[in-house]
Amino acid sequence: MIIDFERAFGADIREVGKREREGRPTHLVRASRTYRTSQADLWAAITEKQRIERWFGNVSGDFNLGGRFSIENNADGDIISCDPPNTLALTWEFGGNKSWVTATIQDVEDCVLLTLEHELPTDEESEAHWERYGPGATVVGWEMAMLGLDGHVQTNGQSVIEAGQVWAEGEDGKNRLRSWAEAWGKAHAEHGTPMKIAMETAARTADFYTGEE
Repeated sequence: MIIDFERAFGADIREVGKREREGRPTHLVRASRTYRTSQADLWAAITEKQRIERWFGNVSGDFNLGGRFSIENNADGDIISCDPPNTLALTWEFGGNKSWVTATIQDVEDCVLLTLEHELPTDEESEAHWERYGPGATVVGWEMAMLGLDGHVQTNGQSVIEAGQVWAEGEDGKNRLRSWAEAWGKAHAEHGTPMKIAMETAARTADFYTGEE
């Protein structure tokens, strides 16, 4: 199986912002990427258990509106909105922390655009993590997932998890992870964080994902 890792450029769009949820401020990170497939196929890839397990990880639970899911060695959550094949929204519960993820799929010319938004709380513990690692701690991981999804689509629905792990552990993969972390540092600075602080958080994120922390 050959995966085109030349497409490992990461997200087409990276944005950092703020929102409010239930009267409390939140951090927002947004990543968008195009895929060479149909809207229906990409929707199936992100919502059907057997396909999720070929690019993301082992999952269990109820994937219908109001259902609860679990991802092995990762997060649990609830499906809070489902509008096929356009929008999926869910809670993301990991390490005692609850955040919110929304995925939107749109037709764009001869491909489709996936936009992923992750909204993060601003309690004391979450803020300490944000101040140390910035947005990249959350979204570099999602960019790895989005790359895996692209490989899955490229190979007509085959499993790409093992190939992706090998790539990420190699020097080419680590260099790409560092470049993604740096790109999120720049997006953080564009949002108003001083450049020096933003790039320091990005460097810590890069060290974490490459195993050099």
